[in-house]
Amino acid sequence: MDRGAEIAAIGERARADLAEKHRAREITLTASRRTIQSCAAAIRAVHREEFARAEELIATASASIAEADVAVVAHPDIRHGGYLADAKKEYAEAWLTLAFVRGDAIPTPDSIGVDVPPYLNGLAEAASELRRLTLDCLRADRLDRAEELLGIMDDVYSLLVTVDFPDGLTGGLRRTTDALRAVIERTRGDLTNAIVARRVRDAIERADPSRPAES
Repeated sequence: MDRGAEIAAIGERARADLAEKHRAREITLTASRRTIQSCAAAIRAVHREEFARAEELIATASASIAEADVAVVAHPDIRHGGYLADAKKEYAEAWLTLAFVRGDAIPTPDSIGVDVPPYLNGLAEAASELRRLTLDCLRADRLDRAEELLGIMDDVYSLLVTVDFPDGLTGGLRRTTDALRAVIERTRGDLTNAIVARRVRDAIERADPSRPAES
């Protein structure tokens, strides 16, 4: 028995397997970076109400995720390595932010091809994104819309606090949920101040009808 040949064959097999794993890892890293960049741009487009542009960017992200998913089919260790889950979290966040702002039906994890942990983390971050739009509404004196957005944030938080599983299963959801709670409380304070200010202004105008209304 030629031990040298046996050992050489093992080395060849190991190098071939690792080369394939490295190739899958590089594809996944690159695709994940593209996904995150596209989703960040899509969320910015949503805030500008450029919804068609947001959809285009989300479609670009979807193609990148599909590429990564194909690359990791035979490599579950890479699939669950972290960076692909981060990319899918951003992808879910982009879809959900668009749905919340435009008033679409909320996409499910299955409908966008995202596992539950990154989806829930994306849901929390999409709710946090609504703070920016809420502040825009307050500046425009659109208090009804601001209250509606805060209601969505509250509904998301109320759901997430019921997902009581270890962080190893949820991808650190507890931390993300705590961050959302802080955003909600700041937003609630801003909205409350705006409502009180409007009531004071309305009371002054009723008491002195001759007083010119503030613009």
